Amino acid sequence: MARMHTRRRGSSDSDKPVADEPPEWSDVDADAVEERVVELAEQGLSPSEIGLKLRDEGVQGTPVPDVSLATDKKITEILEENDAEPDLPEDLRNLMERAVRLREHMNDNPNDHQNKRALQNTESKIRRLVDYYRGDELDADFTYSYDTAKELL
Repeated sequence: MARMHTRRRGSSDSDKPVADEPPEWSDVDADAVEERVVELAEQGLSPSEIGLKLRDEGVQGTPVPDVSLATDKKITEILEENDAEPDLPEDLRNLMERAVRLREHMNDNPNDHQNKRALQNTESKIRRLVDYYRGDELDADFTYSYDTAKELL
């Protein structure tokens, strides 16, 4: 499938291999993994950063290749159970950070038309995501603007 705002095609055959149980070399207790996930979330890491940290550093020196195989829960589910979930969904937060950076760049460089278009595309993605999350993870009257994004970040 093609990308929305570029002429490039998407990547094919990029799925992870199917696995039903964690590898035998990673014998980490599920409770220890959950404690580590909550600890990393309290340090301010996003769910994807937590997954990378567990993959690289692990728990008690043993890497955790896949949290959902080790605990039968996703990282976001673990965070919800322990009331440690972030205030904004991660994809929306990343897009807002990009939009704030692009807006500040546009204030310094008003004739940069390529980045002006990139800002328009990013803000349209944000508006679509806000519509998707409105009511569940965002307030029902939440609307995106540069000022609200700057305030939330």
